[in-house]
Amino acid sequence: MHLSANVPFYQGGRVYPFTDLPVIEKADLLENFAEMNIAGITLGQVRSAIAEGEERIGGHIVGQSTGTSGNRGYYLISEDERFVWLGTILAKTLPDALWRRHRVALALPGLSSLYRSATTGSRIALGFFDLAEGVESWVERLVEFQPDTIVAPPKVLRWLAEKGKLSAANIFSGAEVLDPLDRKVIQDATGRTVRQIYMATEGLFGVSCPHGTLHLAEDAVHFEWEKVSPESPLRIPIVTDFTRRAQALVRYRMNDLLELDEEPCTCGSPHQAVKRIEGRSDDIFELRTGRGTRLVTPDVVRNAIVDSDSAISDFRAYQTGPNAIEVRLEGQLPEALDKAVLGSLVNALQRLGAAPDIAIERGIEPVFDRKLRRVERRWKGD
Repeated sequence: MHLSANVPFYQGGRVYPFTDLPVIEKADLLENFAEMNIAGITLGQVRSAIAEGEERIGGHIVGQSTGTSGNRGYYLISEDERFVWLGTILAKTLPDALWRRHRVALALPGLSSLYRSATTGSRIALGFFDLAEGVESWVERLVEFQPDTIVAPPKVLRWLAEKGKLSAANIFSGAEVLDPLDRKVIQDATGRTVRQIYMATEGLFGVSCPHGTLHLAEDAVHFEWEKVSPESPLRIPIVTDFTRRAQALVRYRMNDLLELDEEPCTCGSPHQAVKRIEGRSDDIFELRTGRGTRLVTPDVVRNAIVDSDSAISDFRAYQTGPNAIEVRLEGQLPEALDKAVLGSLVNALQRLGAAPDIAIERGIEPVFDRKLRRVERRWKGD
């Protein structure tokens, strides 16, 4: 009833049964931005406000994504929804926050009033650390802050762990996919379990339990699933957030690739466990073969490279042409690894009927000013 009564995009159409509603994507949301929110605020108004350093339009809070995929996402929420979001994330990450004080360090891109609203509570002291300034510029300030909890991208957590600067008892990875390579380095260095916060411009979708298992936020969000291909275990989530009223988020297709865990977590949570978040659907390689285009999901590429030798703790793999892949390895690794990586990747792709040209290069540039994507389709087609 809320949709048909208050959201112009859904007025005059069928809103029941639920499955009759259209599945939308980012492009649809941006094209119909004013019709998707109850205040009629346009995308142009949001962009102008953000460009002027404003985070509010009237009684609504606005924000944007980092634009990793080439075009930014934008959101609009009410003041009430902001505190619903805050309460939800605190309940899932720091359930003892009502009776215990916490010092939380946030090193995330696009820090906004969403996060800063937590400072209104007397039991949580927040420290904000701007990734755009570079980790080295604030690492000592972070140490002095002495957080018991930190939320940061895995690349930042890994850098801090390797430098011996990560002492927080509660370690949460956010804003990027937590690769097992990074998880192992962080956990080996700190002796702590790395937990995940699965969140995007579109909302909060999951948080890891103390066992380290990521659970979907099914108490607030409805998930539908779309298979990538018959043979792949990866699925694309289609989400509906029931806590959103100011801007509709109904049957919204994400571009994330998830593998669900069929086994229940030992923590006892009834919420769906996620075995892994593999990456993004727009980073699926599209390799040309004699029989047409072959889709290769990021997990196939990643596993072939990592499984070729245990010495590999970092890499990059890019599709650079219709039938070309570039793999970059760390410069200090033995040259003999190039052949092992090449052979492993060739074999994995041949099983899928693909035989691209593969170049092995050396040297990996650190990335702190944008999201890390180890497997990335840089070639976007003719």
